[in-house]
Amino acid sequence: MSPLLLRCSLGCFTTVLGSFSASRNKLVTQAAAAAPHLLCLSKTMHYQTEERGRPHSADYRIYFKTSEGKYISPFHDISLIAETEQDNDVPAKKPKKHESEVLFNMVVEVPRWTNAKMEIATKEPLNPIKQDVKKGKLRYVANIFPHKGYIWNYGALPQTWEDPNHTDEETKCCGDNDPIDVCEIGTQVCFPGQVIQVKVLGILAMIDEGEMDWKVIAINAKDPDAKNLNSIEDVRKCRPGHLEATVDWFRKYKVPDGKPENQFGFNEQFKDKDFAVEIIKSTHEHWRALVQKQTNSGGIDCKNISCCESPFKCSADEARDVVESAPALDSAHPVSPNVDKWHFV
Repeated sequence: MSPLLLRCSLGCFTTVLGSFSASRNKLVTQAAAAAPHLLCLSKTMHYQTEERGRPHSADYRIYFKTSEGKYISPFHDISLIAETEQDNDVPAKKPKKHESEVLFNMVVEVPRWTNAKMEIATKEPLNPIKQDVKKGKLRYVANIFPHKGYIWNYGALPQTWEDPNHTDEETKCCGDNDPIDVCEIGTQVCFPGQVIQVKVLGILAMIDEGEMDWKVIAINAKDPDAKNLNSIEDVRKCRPGHLEATVDWFRKYKVPDGKPENQFGFNEQFKDKDFAVEIIKSTHEHWRALVQKQTNSGGIDCKNISCCESPFKCSADEARDVVESAPALDSAHPVSPNVDKWHFV
């Protein structure tokens, strides 16, 4: 079994032996036995965001901070595993059978139906969310008929990293140097910077210009449909056409920009939840080596405030200085009407 990192009461991390596929109760029991004096899973951490710069411009940033106002990196300081939820110090209710699996935190970068390619800025201090820029222009994904923008809430799992030095055994492709991507298929339209707890359902092996770019399929654990969707086959049965639309979207979304169609591993088939969890475990281990400076960083900025074994750990004051050096929030730039154009590919 692979070690996983859980947030501890000292704001650091403790390495605990456990299985991602085990139930939440089993995971907590194993962790408590391993480090009873350090483990703190008392309540879900709530996060706030702070905007800087001008929306729809190259200097726009969304920074993250805790409910106590401490600035953090969403890439490095938000736990991969979602903590047990509790309100007002009342012990969490015993989970029902379908709620007993481990949930993961997801950082939402792009809300469904929107076009701006927002992403965690992996190479900037504290890794705020920003809009991607190519050839000096802000990136917007094209509307490939019949879709409008992104067709799910799109984001990433914190504390994961697709290592460009690692070659996948099946696809023979190296990682894309980013956190692992998530397509959240729930009914709520989220907002950039929202942190939600998701159930993993499966995964798609997309190959983007020769790089491995996994796409995790998940659903918000609080979504009304979450109780009915527990596997990739459930998605296929309950959401007819959704998986096919996902493959079609990822295949064609760069074509209007003059890029070739993306390719896929495993004959374009989605892999199941267990396979997805193994990929997540692997990318989590790659991230752990990254923040501990045990591997080539690939230009990634690893500044964090909570990883106690990391040489990149900084103080709360240093983190605040990073945010305060960014331009203050100002009025939004206008968006070109070309963003709403439909493309027939």
